Amino acid sequence: RCSVDNRVTRVAWLNRSSILYAGNDKWCLDPRVVLLANTKTQYSIQIQDVDVYDEGPYTCSVQTDNHPKTSRVHLIVQVSPKIIEISSDISINEGGNVSLTCIATGRPDPTITWRHISPKAVGFISEDEYLEITGITREQSGEYECSASNDVSAPVVQRVKVTVNYPPYISDAKSTGVPVGQKGILLCEASAVPSADFQWYKDDKRLAEGQKGLKVENKAFFSRLTFFNVSEQDYGNYTCVASNQLGNTNASMILYGE
Repeated sequence: RCSVDNRVTRVAWLNRSSILYAGNDKWCLDPRVVLLANTKTQYSIQIQDVDVYDEGPYTCSVQTDNHPKTSRVHLIVQVSPKIIEISSDISINEGGNVSLTCIATGRPDPTITWRHISPKAVGFISEDEYLEITGITREQSGEYECSASNDVSAPVVQRVKVTVNYPPYISDAKSTGVPVGQKGILLCEASAVPSADFQWYKDDKRLAEGQKGLKVENKAFFSRLTFFNVSEQDYGNYTCVASNQLGNTNASMILYGE
């Protein structure tokens, strides 16, 4: 907007050195620039669908009986943040190094922060486009969220999934006492990424799936060995072996009579 009074005889709007309007006459070819008002008190133009290239100085030039006067206004164009590049989901072995990148645009330049989406995580782990994790642990697996904000609009967020692979670790394997003729269960729990494959041995002999009187159930985090009708011959030492491509581990347990 440009305020004028009745002493003004000529008016014009300029963008840098280019004339946009002179009086009611349009000089620029841009259809987004329109004349809003040319009255005795106001000379105003409007720029529709503003672009970053519209940023800069605009000058209202007026001619009075005595001499020309100009008033200048600087248009600052703000742009909401936008994430234009972010790392892909990654799978890495425990102890390895991870580099995550999050590039964003906006005006003013957005602030970028990384945080680990985890119940144990507190606050930001990086206030930068780059997140470096050296010697990654299994606790550091999960989703990492990049946030880009510049106060023009709500922050934009995207996530990267980091999978940390590690060899099996047997967390629970208890011996069990069961009377002859009863149902008995031996349980072997193991955490591993990728999930462990389980095998059962009695002494040195591997137990096969479907063996008479036995059932083996393998799930992602445990294996269950069920005896439907325990006999004296079933008593003894059993070994559970959990393995994945990173390694294997085993645990022994005893099925005994009460």
